[in-house]
Amino acid sequence: MVPLKSFFGKSTAMDADAPITLHNRHTGGTEIEQVYGEAWLRRIYGHPLGKLSLHAVVKRGLFSKLYGWAMDRPSSARRIEPFIKTFGLNPAEFAEADLSAYRTFNDFFYRKLKPSTRPVDPRPEMAVLPADGRHLGFQDASRVKGIFAKGQTFDIPALVADRALGERYAQGTVVCSRLCPVDYHRFHFPVAGVPGEPVLAQGQLYSVNPIALRRHASYLWQNKRQRVTIDAGAFGLVTMVSVGATNVGTIIETYQPGRAVAKGDEKGYFRFGGSFVATLFEPGRIKLEADLIQAGETATELYAKVGSPLGRLA
Repeated sequence: MVPLKSFFGKSTAMDADAPITLHNRHTGGTEIEQVYGEAWLRRIYGHPLGKLSLHAVVKRGLFSKLYGWAMDRPSSARRIEPFIKTFGLNPAEFAEADLSAYRTFNDFFYRKLKPSTRPVDPRPEMAVLPADGRHLGFQDASRVKGIFAKGQTFDIPALVADRALGERYAQGTVVCSRLCPVDYHRFHFPVAGVPGEPVLAQGQLYSVNPIALRRHASYLWQNKRQRVTIDAGAFGLVTMVSVGATNVGTIIETYQPGRAVAKGDEKGYFRFGGSFVATLFEPGRIKLEADLIQAGETATELYAKVGSPLGRLA
């Protein structure tokens, strides 16, 4: 990400073609996102001929399966070192620092990190962010004025693929966590509790980059996604929705349904590409961190790492 001489709150994110600006919780600065495949994304989502390719080919599962197959080939390992250098990743964070241990690019993509690099907020009254990424927080989903662009609102029943469950969160709290290809791609439990079985909703595989979502936030509930509910004690029934995207046809869950988890435990991972996690709380259960609320109000995402505070018990 590139520093931007700007200030948080003065956002141009409502313009579909504006640079993607982020506020960084850890540095306090505002930055422009370095987008993997930006030129291609802008052609596909912003040009009439590109949109023909989008609907004919790109959004379909076969396209992502073929790309995923390529990232599973031994020859893809040669992409690893240039990727690290281009995007400034820190190998000292990797659980396996010897790059030769990653046999393919996908092995590297869903790598584990050293636990010490992602400390989990230990306070029992705090929920934590489920993933490294760019986050938007909405304290009351029924009062949202815009998701990524003015006038776009949530269809929560469609997002969770269950009308009755969705209505449970109609006035609840939602946190959107967007993962880019450059991010750590394992996701974790934001609260302690007992998770249920994953429920898959089939769909397309549109991009979840703001270049696409500023045009149609509904891609989030049109895409392939997987829902897990967590009986989280004082935090209530918490639902996590993992959303696949272009070149992310596979969502892998690594937890065991019905077995209690601690806050910060690994829940699963995405294979290659950008991806998205939505975390939903029932009304009155949680008070979001101020910078997450500000992010949702301004459509300027907050960059923050997994394990850092999401909000506290209301």
